[in-house]
Amino acid sequence: MLFFTIVIAVNLIVNFYIFSRTRAVFPEGNKQWMTVLFWVVAFAYVIGRFVERTGPMWLAETFVKIGSWWLGAMVYLTLLFLLTDILRGVNGLFNGSDLLRFAWLSGKGKTVVWVVYSFTAIILFGGYLSAKYPTVRRVPIQISKQVPDGGQKVLLVSDIHLGMTITNGRLKRMVDLVNREKADVILLAGDIFDEDLGPVIQNNMGDLLKNLKAKQGVFAVLGNHEFYGNASAALEYLENHNITVLRDSVVTLPNGVEIVGREDITAERMYGKPRKSLDELLAGVNEKNPVFMLDHQPYKLSEVAAHKVDLQVSGHTHNGQMWPFNYITGALFEISRGYGKILDTHFYVSSGYGTWGPPIRTNSRSEIIVLEVSGN
Repeated sequence: MLFFTIVIAVNLIVNFYIFSRTRAVFPEGNKQWMTVLFWVVAFAYVIGRFVERTGPMWLAETFVKIGSWWLGAMVYLTLLFLLTDILRGVNGLFNGSDLLRFAWLSGKGKTVVWVVYSFTAIILFGGYLSAKYPTVRRVPIQISKQVPDGGQKVLLVSDIHLGMTITNGRLKRMVDLVNREKADVILLAGDIFDEDLGPVIQNNMGDLLKNLKAKQGVFAVLGNHEFYGNASAALEYLENHNITVLRDSVVTLPNGVEIVGREDITAERMYGKPRKSLDELLAGVNEKNPVFMLDHQPYKLSEVAAHKVDLQVSGHTHNGQMWPFNYITGALFEISRGYGKILDTHFYVSSGYGTWGPPIRTNSRSEIIVLEVSGN
């Protein structure tokens, strides 16, 4: 409840600031209607999420899509308006250029508002293209064990966020790109669904998911968003569509590779049930074989490195998804994006295939990761 209150408060403050600048361009005679429209758009995402659980799906989808774009716009409108206000303030202190001496309700102020909105639109469009068209990254990894068949092609996809924003078209593109690689094993590192399964079931996305093909199988762990929705329903849906979900469990592949799946830490936060310790989880693993672990959130990587794990794959961070949030994720996680190594354990943290909230990426591309694992 406290978190929700903070989110609403921040949303109000930020949108009030944007509104205080934007109202300068509201047409005379329609200011009241434009004010109402502004605040409906400002809270469209929240409205859509409430409607998703109680009302018609088409209405929820409309509000969520409008609200998702506005969430992205909020970031850059705030930064650009704030930058302009700082420049105006500094300019006023030093009695500088007339170019930066204006009131927001003046003619010059209205022009600046339109310039800010135009720059924001350009940023959002570029970010939309980065999110919509994924890249396939190839990463060679050499572990200090023998690897079956001279090497394993491990396909990693995280944070697909299937739902009202990431739908069948994006999912089909992902499945086609993944299957083209003819991987030995596919690992889905959590947040496969956005939250509620309603849009996934309604659009029959499972028929696309079950087309994922790999020689040794398709394995997944749940992420925080599966728990925000309904973890049990997500588990059942994935299992019914040929995806093996690992919840604090281990699978030994026919070629001897050990696949370990950790329960997401959100389960403990929401239900008070702690996940297994690494000692418990790895107790039955043959450490002479390659050990690949999935853990949605890349927390406490040094603890993992203290055990006989050769490779851990994660997601969750989105690399912040939009600049400048990548600086926050960079401060929170030991490895917030890409490849890293601690002691003898290799890590890869994917920025993800899908998006949460805004269908926009301004500091990374949507991605599929091909890990080419070889041995000594």
